Amino acid sequence: MFTVNSFMESKIKGEKITMLTAYDYSMAKIVDGSSIDSILVGDSLGMVVQGYESTLEVTMEDMIYHCRAVRRGTKNAFVVGDLPFMSYHISTEDAIRNAGRLIQEGKVHGVKLEGGVEIADKVKAIINAQIPVMGHIGLTPQSVNMFGGFKVQGNEVQRARKVIADAIALEKAGAFAIVLEAIPGKLAKLISEKIAIPTIGIGAGKHCDGQVLVLNDLLGMYSDFTPKFAKRYGNLSREITTFIGQYVNEVKQGSFPEEKHTFDINEDLLKILRDE
Repeated sequence: MFTVNSFMESKIKGEKITMLTAYDYSMAKIVDGSSIDSILVGDSLGMVVQGYESTLEVTMEDMIYHCRAVRRGTKNAFVVGDLPFMSYHISTEDAIRNAGRLIQEGKVHGVKLEGGVEIADKVKAIINAQIPVMGHIGLTPQSVNMFGGFKVQGNEVQRARKVIADAIALEKAGAFAIVLEAIPGKLAKLISEKIAIPTIGIGAGKHCDGQVLVLNDLLGMYSDFTPKFAKRYGNLSREITTFIGQYVNEVKQGSFPEEKHTFDINEDLLKILRDE
């Protein structure tokens, strides 16, 4: 079983960490059975599951619901749950309380927060409450309105310095790992060398200590928005459409269901029912 300690052990050994998102029991069970190290129940569910334009409308109740479903399908992977927008921004007390809810009610092993220097004190407080924290810097989707859209971060001197400062602040606060999203690959490499804790890249190049992708992007099940860094390993959307089309045709033609899909009844009982 992959644990919070396994993240650091993997970095020390030079073993890449693998992480994917999952949002329900069935997919979590499949992902967990595929030797994945960690599963992220991301607030990306707001887009790929709920159909919102961003992650900003996801609530704590949404996250708890999906985290519990994923945990029921997981036996080996380390499960991280996202703290959604405004669940930790107002006060440290809110941050600790909501992180505790994801652990207690959502059953996850750790939580993830977006931000660096500005939330380091909250990260430290959550960790002091015995809750493992994964950081998330670079392009942080909950700040999409501040960024003016989904744009690469750290490609200017001041912004690059900010990303580095954020990583160092999160490490000092006690985070066990940090997601680096949509930053230049060489900057991600520099950060991965500067800090002792593992970096998990998504659109941050190959020199991070691990990688994470949104499962729906990987499988080709979400087409509303495709980031540059999302590699599609299959096209399940097309395959599912084909399967459903076969089902529709068979029902309309009367070839489904067949006898093997149908329950039988005792002929004597059937005769009684007919004669009534």
